[in-house]
Amino acid sequence: MLAAIFDRFAKKSPVCVIARGLMERVLNPEQIDKCFDQSAEQQYTRNLLFSTLFDMMSDVVCGASKSVHAAYQASKEDIGVSIASVYNKLNGIEVKTSAALVRYAAGEMKAIIENLGGTRPPLLPGFKVKILDGNCIEASEHRIGKLRSLSAGALPGKSLVVLDPSLRMPIDVFPCEDGHAQERSLLRDVLATIEPLDVWVADRNFCTRDFLLGIKDRGAFFVIREHKNLPWKPLTDEKFVGRIETGKVFEQYILITDESGNEHKFRRIRVCLKTPTRDKDTDIYILSNLSKRGANAKAIAELYRDRWKIEKVFQDLEAHLHSEINTLGYPPAALFAFCIALIPDFHRIFIHYS
Repeated sequence: MLAAIFDRFAKKSPVCVIARGLMERVLNPEQIDKCFDQSAEQQYTRNLLFSTLFDMMSDVVCGASKSVHAAYQASKEDIGVSIASVYNKLNGIEVKTSAALVRYAAGEMKAIIENLGGTRPPLLPGFKVKILDGNCIEASEHRIGKLRSLSAGALPGKSLVVLDPSLRMPIDVFPCEDGHAQERSLLRDVLATIEPLDVWVADRNFCTRDFLLGIKDRGAFFVIREHKNLPWKPLTDEKFVGRIETGKVFEQYILITDESGNEHKFRRIRVCLKTPTRDKDTDIYILSNLSKRGANAKAIAELYRDRWKIEKVFQDLEAHLHSEINTLGYPPAALFAFCIALIPDFHRIFIHYS
């Protein structure tokens, strides 16, 4: 798998040979096909293996081939089916299958990175920090020409991605074929994966009452920027607690009422910024249910800053990988390519740690 990509590195750096062996163990055809068999609900294997399709798309995502058609032509004899059959299967890949592929690879790479001592110190000792952010696949070149520049035109899909800052890699993804769907509509799927002692860090777009209370109900915690439409009432006055690199930090307790009328006590932290944000905000408000023993207000403010690292991950995907192939007109195919881009990124991160 991915031979054309790894061979370039193996000739110049012996550590890449080790990395290749480990990655080929994780991404071997048998495991890839097994992942497909366990996750696919409608698709099935007839003549074209899922692992073959994965190998072709990996070449495109990593830049070894300029297009799916070029990747097909390079291995036409080995593939054994027509290009039409390739596109038919590619365009029918279920988003659950693409997500399962990312989760499988993340689980395998997690064990490798931890055994090699490649993890970074935890951002919050005693907790498992997870950073949540969204990604919208860019408009496709296969849309009608006059619709390509219109926001109302069909988009190939979007997804929510979970980053583990200790491993420095994506560990989960929640894809959606509807490019115009609200990211909040995917939060129910995210809630189903939340575990006790998780600390979820996210931007204000994910600041909904149901999501905050859902995290709390699962024995987990959140550090999420406040959305202006979230209703709450003050329980205490705001107090100055200190300074961090980006500004002054203040804190107060607030109450949020659920649908049954029960009140929930949370912390509201304000960072008075030295420099306004790109949206010209001079103050950032962060909500959390962490206790002061778990993290003081300054630590929470610093923790929220680390969410920007997932933005860097997406920038790296765009800079080093063909993660958003805008010639793929079908959402399942576009999302499959994006999910594959998350997996080769594990290889880049592993080389960095080695």
